[in-house]
Amino acid sequence: MNFSEFAIIGFLTFCSLSCKTQTQGKMESKENNPLLCDIETGMCEMPIGKKKDSTTTIAQASNKSVKVIYYTDPICSSCWGIEPQLRKLKLEYGNSIEIEYRMGGLLPDWSYNSGGISKPSDVAHHWDEVSVYYDMPIDGDLWLEDPLNSSYPPSIAFKAAQMQHNEKAILFLREIREMVFLQKKNIAKWEHIETAAKKVGLNVVQLKADFDGNAKELFQEDLKLGKELGVRGFPTMFFVDEKGNKEFVYGSKPYSFYEVAVLKLAPNASKSEYKKNWENIFAKYQTLTAKEFSELSGTGRKESEQLLDELTEKGKLVKLTTKNGSIWKLKQ
Repeated sequence: MNFSEFAIIGFLTFCSLSCKTQTQGKMESKENNPLLCDIETGMCEMPIGKKKDSTTTIAQASNKSVKVIYYTDPICSSCWGIEPQLRKLKLEYGNSIEIEYRMGGLLPDWSYNSGGISKPSDVAHHWDEVSVYYDMPIDGDLWLEDPLNSSYPPSIAFKAAQMQHNEKAILFLREIREMVFLQKKNIAKWEHIETAAKKVGLNVVQLKADFDGNAKELFQEDLKLGKELGVRGFPTMFFVDEKGNKEFVYGSKPYSFYEVAVLKLAPNASKSEYKKNWENIFAKYQTLTAKEFSELSGTGRKESEQLLDELTEKGKLVKLTTKNGSIWKLKQ
């Protein structure tokens, strides 16, 4: 089985809750069905034994203690699930880490068929389950109403955005994720890619030229490096220090896993303090789910949603509600 086929497997099954349901229903062995994942780790692996450590050298960050190679995909639901942890990591250890986003090529097309998943509509219920499990709003009806044929176009668009401006590219990735998970937008379509690019201040004409040109080669380079590093699912993070020492975090994990990975490589990394009032948090991140606000503010999950709703009633925030949760943004 090649890397592209495994990428689809990761997309369709990278969720502990979903995997548990499949395990109970099918009672098939992991050796016979790679769609069955390890419930405890949240990682779906190929049926060829444990992955060996890669000897591929990763270039060190230019001016930070630790470099993080983050393998993800615009439609990776588990990657959406770790946004609260990732945002907190940037706030607390942004002075010590440099995160390099790489695209994994999760859904090349729908030619692969396994585990009862053979068409987009099969994914709809899975996404609804993932939303509950991660407490992050995801509307699986996308796969019933306007499904993607591939995640390659938005992945290539992200590489094109990186060619222009790295920080804007990260904002662009967040924007298209909100589109696909909450707004049920088919982000493989150029019209939605263009809308997201305009919103974050990218040059759309240049983006289209790069999308049709060198961005495709950069995307292929990401896929090649992913093979060399032994990427077997998403999200996958490689933490590397200046001496080449590595730590890995596979799958969706609590915040402490990411923090420990940084501190193992950079024991002297200082945790940055930041103001945890709602004004400051929304100044740093323009849109927030209740789970994200809770993680960043240190406020209880229930209390966070109550506060966000109160701020909405006062006209401070705007709330977008889906069938599986909400997201808030500052009112312009």
